Amino acid sequence: MTTPATSAASLEPSLIRKLTWRLVPFLFLLYIVAYLDRINVGFAALQMQQQLGLTDAAYGLGAGLFFAGYFFFQVPSNLALERIGARRWLALLMVTWGVISSSMALATGARSFYALRFLLGAAEAGFFPGVIFYLKNWFPAEARARTVARFMTAAPLSGVVGGPISGALLGLHLRAGLAGWQWMFLLEGIPAILLSGGVVVYLTDAPAQATWLSDGERESLLAALGSETPNEAATTLSALRSTRIWMLAFVYFGLNTVSYGISLWLPNLIKSLARVSPLRIGVLSSIPYIAAAIAMVVVGLHSDCSGERRWHTAIPAFSGACALAVAAYSGSLALTIVTVSVAVLGVFSMMGPFWAMPTGILQGGAAAAGIALINSIGNLGGFVGPYVIGLVRTSSGEFRGGLLLVSAALFASGLVVLLVTSHNGGRE
Repeated sequence: MTTPATSAASLEPSLIRKLTWRLVPFLFLLYIVAYLDRINVGFAALQMQQQLGLTDAAYGLGAGLFFAGYFFFQVPSNLALERIGARRWLALLMVTWGVISSSMALATGARSFYALRFLLGAAEAGFFPGVIFYLKNWFPAEARARTVARFMTAAPLSGVVGGPISGALLGLHLRAGLAGWQWMFLLEGIPAILLSGGVVVYLTDAPAQATWLSDGERESLLAALGSETPNEAATTLSALRSTRIWMLAFVYFGLNTVSYGISLWLPNLIKSLARVSPLRIGVLSSIPYIAAAIAMVVVGLHSDCSGERRWHTAIPAFSGACALAVAAYSGSLALTIVTVSVAVLGVFSMMGPFWAMPTGILQGGAAAAGIALINSIGNLGGFVGPYVIGLVRTSSGEFRGGLLLVSAALFASGLVVLLVTSHNGGRE
């Protein structure tokens, strides 16, 4: 008879592989669509800013307001997923954000731009933390960092795929009376709506309901998941009171300050250094994300094999912060692409080890609330990063000051994640 202590290990060669191939590729596809719908505004800005009369500060504010919607609606959305079930809730979210994303084509000025970005963030608020919570309910702790990393490679790959596509769609400028940025928003919102039907049909809410597992596989999986002992009391209130959770939220804040500050301004940064077509800007902007997609899987796998999380999060943070400081003083397109690539690589490499920490200390209702809390507080960095860069550029006419500020935020994240060690007194 398999004991709880050996269940997780016995799952590794066979059942974990089956779970991965069944769940991760489809969730990966959904995240590509979600991530593209939140960052494509960076390409729209190449045309939209001038047509709608948006200053750099106004654009940065609008781009960042997505994450204000995220902040206010994330915790209730994730708790709703736990009550209603992943299939129905994720499908509803996808239809809603797909419609709003396409409606971005209707923006006529700063106010409508702000409102639509806020609503898009509110609609998407439950997707990412919902999927993290969903994966936690399927994969034991020993396989969690690399599973999350594999799922999250969709974020950089959306930049690889979305950059050239968005650049090409901008080339439809004035076709049928629509600007290129309007075509881009209209067409890139449709996949989320279409894929929502696949969510209902394909996903299974919980392992106990998985008819695609044999009885033995199902029992082994439930035993392995049930054997995990939480390090915090399994209540929502305990998660909200945990100092470690708030420290991790700060780490994620700095991570997202850089991640979205760079992704939402990268097309404009490239444009400021070289006069190139929107399509070429899209191709150049995809380069950092190619490197990041490879690195985040390697780092996540190494973190799982070693069982170490904090240094696997901190070292990429320090490396990315230093690279951004170099990029701030670069006047060369080639050097900027290289240093931004290192920064993006660092940020995405942090993801797998980072998310293995909170999912390792939270259980049950505490997991749903705690994951959503970290993601909602942390994603406020997605508001601060783009807005600060835009505000500084409006006042100075340069990207330098903004890049240095987000670099400092990432460096602080690396320091704080190491301080969690002394607070916790051990590895997680």
